[in-house]
Amino acid sequence: MVDGDTIDLAFAAGGSERGRLLGIDTPETVKPNTPVQCFGPEASARTKELLAPGTRVLVQRDSEARDRYGRLLVYVWRAEDGLFVNRSLVVDGFARTLSIAPNTSHRADLAAASSAAAAAHRGLWGSCAASDAGGAGP
Repeated sequence: MVDGDTIDLAFAAGGSERGRLLGIDTPETVKPNTPVQCFGPEASARTKELLAPGTRVLVQRDSEARDRYGRLLVYVWRAEDGLFVNRSLVVDGFARTLSIAPNTSHRADLAAASSAAAAAHRGLWGSCAASDAGGAGP
């Protein structure tokens, strides 16, 4: 795992890829020339907890396979229990939504989860000013 929304994927057939979780954005912790943002360390720790090394996952792509940095753009579910990791990070307030067309398959679900997290002041919503958390709102 690199940070809250960027992970390393190892494939059963061999090889690995850096992946960017679609539909979400977590506060920055490792972006060059950017200070660590409010709730960034907590978001990174939560992603690491949800996707501990060796965790088997199911990966789904959307319309575009890669971003401008060459990362595989993915939605991720844990194989053992079906947890939708991208959504879980939003529900618990560790991530905001980030919808970039044409990769919008789960936009409505993630937006609803974000609104509920913000209304309940969960995670970054209860700990950070909008400008400190890396975004302006759900």
